[in-house]
Amino acid sequence: MPRLRLDELLEELQVRIDAVRGTRDRVHTLLEAVLSVGRDLDLRQVLRRIVETAAALVDAEYGALGVIGEDDRLAEFLTVGVSPQQAEAIGPLPSGHGILGELIRHPAPLRLRELSEHPASHGFPAHHPPMHSFLGVPVRVREEVFGNLYLTGKRGGREFDGEDETLLSTLAVAAGVAIENARLYKAARDGQQWMSANAEVVGALLSGADEREVLRLIAEHGRRNLDADLAVVALPVSGTGDLQEVIAVGVDADAHRGLVLPREGSFMGAAMQARQPLTTRRIATDPRASAGPPRWAGLGPVVAVPMVTDDGVRGALLLGRAAGSAAFTEAETSPLLGFAGQAALALELAERRRAAEQVALLEDRDRIARDLHDLAIQRLFATGMTLQSALRFVEHPEAEERLVRAVDDLDETIKIIRSTIFGLRARDAGPGGHGLRARVSAAVEQAARPLGFTPALRMEGLIDTDVPAPAADEALAVVTEALSNVARHAHARSGEVSLVAGSGVLTVSVTDDGVGTPEGGRRSGLRNLAERAEHLGGEMTLGAGAGGGTRLVWRVPTAGPAATPPPTTPSPTARAAATPPPTARADGP
Repeated sequence: MPRLRLDELLEELQVRIDAVRGTRDRVHTLLEAVLSVGRDLDLRQVLRRIVETAAALVDAEYGALGVIGEDDRLAEFLTVGVSPQQAEAIGPLPSGHGILGELIRHPAPLRLRELSEHPASHGFPAHHPPMHSFLGVPVRVREEVFGNLYLTGKRGGREFDGEDETLLSTLAVAAGVAIENARLYKAARDGQQWMSANAEVVGALLSGADEREVLRLIAEHGRRNLDADLAVVALPVSGTGDLQEVIAVGVDADAHRGLVLPREGSFMGAAMQARQPLTTRRIATDPRASAGPPRWAGLGPVVAVPMVTDDGVRGALLLGRAAGSAAFTEAETSPLLGFAGQAALALELAERRRAAEQVALLEDRDRIARDLHDLAIQRLFATGMTLQSALRFVEHPEAEERLVRAVDDLDETIKIIRSTIFGLRARDAGPGGHGLRARVSAAVEQAARPLGFTPALRMEGLIDTDVPAPAADEALAVVTEALSNVARHAHARSGEVSLVAGSGVLTVSVTDDGVGTPEGGRRSGLRNLAERAEHLGGEMTLGAGAGGGTRLVWRVPTAGPAATPPPTTPSPTARAAATPPPTARADGP
């Protein structure tokens, strides 16, 4: 009996020694786990390490960390033990209902022997692996519940016990500290990135960089700083209520670049209307993004911020992430609103720079017009009178004919110069009083923003004097409509506009290097241009350009001068036909 009693005592002692060793080993494992989760500073890596460490600590087959969003739903869901193939077969990640939502609503440790026995259990979706035992604990960052740790399927078919709950709760405390450190590090890093981006944008603005270059720079920085997959900048189309996506970088950028959308039914239009950032978890199903062709495949969370200055809203910046990515938070969108203001500033500076250049151009035109009138015409007029005076001394018929022809050429040259002066000075009488040259130049300048480039402009002949008003108005409408078509459909990088008046015909041609005119496409706009030409007795043709793209040619006859230039001198040719020419002219140059 004493020997049996001693054996029992020794066995009990061994059991207790083994228990102490097990506890010691688990404490060491816990310490290693605590050190492990605090080793990284990148938030994404910290979250992944937390869930992996938690699963190993309590010997669970499956683990997950659910991050709670601003609307008390799961914004992120990181899993362990589920393969990518299984995750794809299961479908979308949970949003926070059932048992997962129970911890969100009541942030306290929850331990279950069987998941299906809890009243809040909703079952599992198709292709989900079977799970029975469950252990969940909240993860707090200071006093805020950041998310929850979910562990299921303790290995060996066992249940999670009180010791597992204690270990996991202790790990959750360490995880909260690690998350807070990672957040602070991320905030500092993000602040440095935004400061660097702002400095680069300001440098580009002060150096006088092109407006589109600055907008592209802003889109690239926004996409990189917020880990977005797509960045789009949209600007209002002048004279309409539409928006055009002038800059697009990232995933499926070609589907967005150059797209024209109405403000109503576009996500960026809604942000401009609200004058504040707008976010969505799934852009493809958001009713505020219903306009335009399908282009959101593969994208999920999206944020749009207006580009605001003291003068109003000048456009919008949109950033999108791939489907399944984390939604944009308020902490991320707050600096983005100020950064988008840099884009608005770029537009404002570009407009002021264009206005200053326009003033300088007009002043230069005035100077050229004065020089042409006061110098060139005077010299040509004097030369013409000298030749007229010389006619009386010429007896050879052929020489006399050549002198008369030279006088006629000088007369035609004076007319051309006077027409040029008239075109240079015809600008301050309102839109209807502008010459065709000035009106076409203004139309080309206005089209530069939606096009993304400034088309080359070539004008020949007496455009302001030989083109009648009806033909001039129609020609201007043709140039405007043709450039609008290029902006909407051609995806071109360069183009040219040409106006040639001569031999009683006005020829307008618009050429681009874009994708060409698709077969079977809508032709209502082109049909209108053709009808304009036919109404004036002309024609319109459409074909491929010499280097690809499209070339539109619009021709109409010109019956008489479209406007009356300043008073001209009597024709030297007419005077040359009389005998002998006067020695002075009363009307002057």
